[in-house]
Amino acid sequence: MQKKLKKTYKFALKTAAFISLFIAVLITVFLYVFYNVQFLQIAVLTIFCFAFSFVLIQYRVEKFIYNRVKKIYDDLKLLEDSTISKDSITTDMATLTKEIDKYTKDRKLEIETLRIREEYRKEFLGNISHELKTPLFTVQGYILTLMDGAVKDKNVRDKYLRNASKGVERLIYIVKDLDMITKLEVGDLRLKIEIFDIVALIESVFELFEMKAAKKSISLTFDIDYKEPILVRADKERMQQVLTNLVVNSIKYGRQQGTTEVSIENLTKKKVIVRVTDNGEGIEKQHISRLFERFYRVDKSGSRKEGGSGLGLAIVKHILEAHNEKMYIDSEFEVGSEFSFTLEKA
Repeated sequence: MQKKLKKTYKFALKTAAFISLFIAVLITVFLYVFYNVQFLQIAVLTIFCFAFSFVLIQYRVEKFIYNRVKKIYDDLKLLEDSTISKDSITTDMATLTKEIDKYTKDRKLEIETLRIREEYRKEFLGNISHELKTPLFTVQGYILTLMDGAVKDKNVRDKYLRNASKGVERLIYIVKDLDMITKLEVGDLRLKIEIFDIVALIESVFELFEMKAAKKSISLTFDIDYKEPILVRADKERMQQVLTNLVVNSIKYGRQQGTTEVSIENLTKKKVIVRVTDNGEGIEKQHISRLFERFYRVDKSGSRKEGGSGLGLAIVKHILEAHNEKMYIDSEFEVGSEFSFTLEKA
């Protein structure tokens, strides 16, 4: 049946002893007054009373505890808790206390996790609402203006249509990023692993954003002149996405006449590490742990002057995790930042 409780034995023994002693003294006095005292009979009676009292008290106490412990187990089962032991019900107070303490800690942790998730959900919904409503309202404004008669003016019409088109492109950009990050999170995006030259890929990314960098007089450079190709094994298209997001971020938050420098170093015999370093604004420590959250921005201003979907670093994180690679951040506020990640050598 249930596990015996040592403390109940102690309780039952003491209680049985007191009851037996009381009965023995009472009978001895009674016999002394009215009959002859037979000490052997008194001793046998005392032992019998002790044994009967012990069994009765032990059974009743354990039954009393068992019924109340069973009610606790039944109440916990109603909560579909998986932390309470699935074995037979124990009346061992030490074991029960441990299980209840564990249950309480697990519930506190669960509640705290749900609270954090709820806060994240609210922030996420607020962010995505802000990201989508800005281009939506922009497109709506241009279309309404055209409908109100501006369409008759060819110059205004062409300008507003171009601006509306840009707003639609931004919406498509955000939706595509959301679709990609969702696929990455559920593991629905297949990687096409191939061998390629990471140096050549970085050079192509530099060429893509050369004009964007030139607007802020930011130079895109390597730390040294890589004369030999460095072959790695990964999904080339996804790695281009990783590099694109990191380089674009370094330009966005870089200083005028600043520098974005990329270096490739041997980390181990089988790994290289790619570093993207800038001398831009830098990131304060309290923001670093949240940089890879969807739509999280260090700059909380509503202007969103730098544009982007707010999903770039989240996508970078998921792409690298899909490759089983590591991502590192080293940043000092108002000094600059370094984003680095590992890749498998070919």
